[in-house]
Amino acid sequence: MKKYGKLEKVDLHELWDGGVSDFTPWLSEEENIVGIGNSLGMELEVQPQVTNEEGFHGDILCKDILTDHFVLVGNQLERTDNAHLGQFLTHSARLEAATIIWIARVFTEEHRLALNWLNKVTNGSIKFFGIEIEAYKIGDSLPAPKFNIVLKPTGWTSQLS
Repeated sequence: MKKYGKLEKVDLHELWDGGVSDFTPWLSEEENIVGIGNSLGMELEVQPQVTNEEGFHGDILCKDILTDHFVLVGNQLERTDNAHLGQFLTHSARLEAATIIWIARVFTEEHRLALNWLNKVTNGSIKFFGIEIEAYKIGDSLPAPKFNIVLKPTGWTSQLS
């Protein structure tokens, strides 16, 4: 009989023990941003940012090459909270981002409702996505992060062919 490994969930803080100060640089690496973009039907490219004096940490500014619009990727290794939502909205307004991608360990129901409502009232002029991150390994294998899209604009279709 064949043997199989057991899929084990990995604590995100084991992968990024420095929190977002480790997670954000990892996430902004080209292969990770490209992977997220592909899963959403976008061609994302990280953009340089001016030193952030207003305390916006953990945000990655990208450009969607297909639309030439700015995309703000906000991230946290915890469950979503109101402080981060306010920060993302404020930072997005300052950068005039057309798309906001919020990555977190878990989305609360209130934040799913808020982003769905924002998608509805902005009528597609600004797009909000929610992505939950988790990680798994089998035995002694390297951990593999997994991104799950938990919310997107109504009727969103990939721009990639």
